[in-house]
Amino acid sequence: ELGGNFLVFMVLACLIASVGIFIGSQILIVGAMVVGPEFGPLAGFCVAVVERRRNVAVRSLTALAVGFPIGITAAMLFTLLAKATGMLASDFSGSMHPLTQFISKPDDFSFIVACLAGSAGMLSLTSAKSGALIGVLISVTTIPAAANIGVAVAIGDWSEWRGAMAQLAVNLTGIVIAGVATLSIQRRVYERRRTRHQRDA
Repeated sequence: ELGGNFLVFMVLACLIASVGIFIGSQILIVGAMVVGPEFGPLAGFCVAVVERRRNVAVRSLTALAVGFPIGITAAMLFTLLAKATGMLASDFSGSMHPLTQFISKPDDFSFIVACLAGSAGMLSLTSAKSGALIGVLISVTTIPAAANIGVAVAIGDWSEWRGAMAQLAVNLTGIVIAGVATLSIQRRVYERRRTRHQRDA
């Protein structure tokens, strides 16, 4: 849900990702993915859909609707500051760093990975496998895409902006679809198992 810690982590994650974009560092991009707290509200929304809990859905969507714009704005302001102070070249473009161009170039695999990550994330939460959740966070580019939206706005690179927006949309959609599907299947399996145990008793 929306809170101070959630917003702070969103801002920090987007700032780390921004630096990763500036210098073309995949290590920083991965670090930003781990710091990003966005999977919590996404998981909450998936639960809300399966359990038909409107209050949880509203709470989760509110966190996402506020958190992402704040993170994007932080990345934009940080980029403007970096340009004004000379830390970032005035002619900077995302195309200067091919190792991080995947952030703004979604493809079929982007959606497939998002779906796999959404399913794995739900399984990790419902089975208390926290180690697997770290891998899930590293495999999706929601935070780097959000940061790249802010960076692209600051430098006026609208091609990068469109690509990053598409990447963010693809990742969020894939995670939610897979998360809802995974929870629905788990619920059916649980109900059948419970019915069988009751019958045996």
